[in-house]
Amino acid sequence: MSADPSLIPTPLPPLAPPPSRLPHVGTTIFTVMSALAAEKNAVNLGQGFPDFDCDPRIVEAVSAAMRAGWNQYPPMAGLPALRQAIAAKIGKLYGHAYDWDSEITVTAGATQALLTAILCAVHPGDEVIVLEPCYDSYLPSIELAGGKAVPVALQAPDFAIPFDRLAAAITPRTRMILINTPHNPTGTIWRAQDMERLAGLLAGTDILLLSDEVYEHMVYDGQAHQSVARHPELARRSFVVSSFGKTYHVTGWKVGYVAAPRALMAEFRKVHQFNVFTVNTPMQQGLATYMADPAPYLELPAFYQAKRDYFRAGLAGTRFKLLPSDGTYFQCVDYSAISDLGEADFAMWLTREIGVAAIPVSAFYSQPRESGVVRFCFAKKEETLALALERLQRL
Repeated sequence: MSADPSLIPTPLPPLAPPPSRLPHVGTTIFTVMSALAAEKNAVNLGQGFPDFDCDPRIVEAVSAAMRAGWNQYPPMAGLPALRQAIAAKIGKLYGHAYDWDSEITVTAGATQALLTAILCAVHPGDEVIVLEPCYDSYLPSIELAGGKAVPVALQAPDFAIPFDRLAAAITPRTRMILINTPHNPTGTIWRAQDMERLAGLLAGTDILLLSDEVYEHMVYDGQAHQSVARHPELARRSFVVSSFGKTYHVTGWKVGYVAAPRALMAEFRKVHQFNVFTVNTPMQQGLATYMADPAPYLELPAFYQAKRDYFRAGLAGTRFKLLPSDGTYFQCVDYSAISDLGEADFAMWLTREIGVAAIPVSAFYSQPRESGVVRFCFAKKEETLALALERLQRL
């Protein structure tokens, strides 16, 4: 028996979407390049995540936490055991004593931590200085807060910090400066003298600092990571962000943390509690257990430096010009001796014709800026890197 047509409701037209809060945001280059890599069966050295497994002990620690009943809401700021472990680690490595109860908050990854820090501190019309190229969440986060991003480009060809231009960018409306060390995408690091110079710029001001330190345990060649927590003038005005995903090869877990002075953290938590409220309990408990052994993060620089050195040695005979990679798990290369294509076009050509995916560094700027540089990720198994190198050596 067929339905009476008169009883079938006429479809209503779709509602028009509200005005976009992020009108300039579209499909990211990371999504585009990963899809192209899959289509062409290319080695994906584009997106920054490992293709190898994490330590089975950390998986077991989380599983044990689930079996032990750690399955209900934790405190909003995070499990005490994990916050205590974080505070102890920072104190031992960088010499700054954060109070675990009032100055450490566990977050749903570093990206949430960055957004929450900006939302809690930046008001409409405030200016936030950002060093470019930069991680792609920074500018949309500032826009969502109603702030105005003030980009300052790192100096070519080695992406040095342009302190004169940084100082000139500071105005009475500057609310925050956002820095990142070790730096994504360039692989550069801030050194002690850089931090001292920044401290001198900020002394006597009420400008806040947001320090993205998610690659803190990936600093090479005997260099020490210069956390802002090492520097009292900077620490007293800073939100410091880090990531368990990067440190423990579990990027899909999306667990990070923020350290900040008590007054700043109180404002951070006001936003955090209505943003994500808290982070899943068994992973927090598992991470707290796993952190009892510092070896995994203390040994990480040597682990990734070996991968960096293997990858750089494999590229040494090509026409790529290797740029410094002092930290992170990224290697930037200048391809100007190979092609005069723009960076996005070159990355697509490399994926289609050579079978290796990279990310154009131009994608990390607010406005198009070509420097003939692409970024590779070497957080991969040796066989993955070997296959990529075999293909890249044809160039």
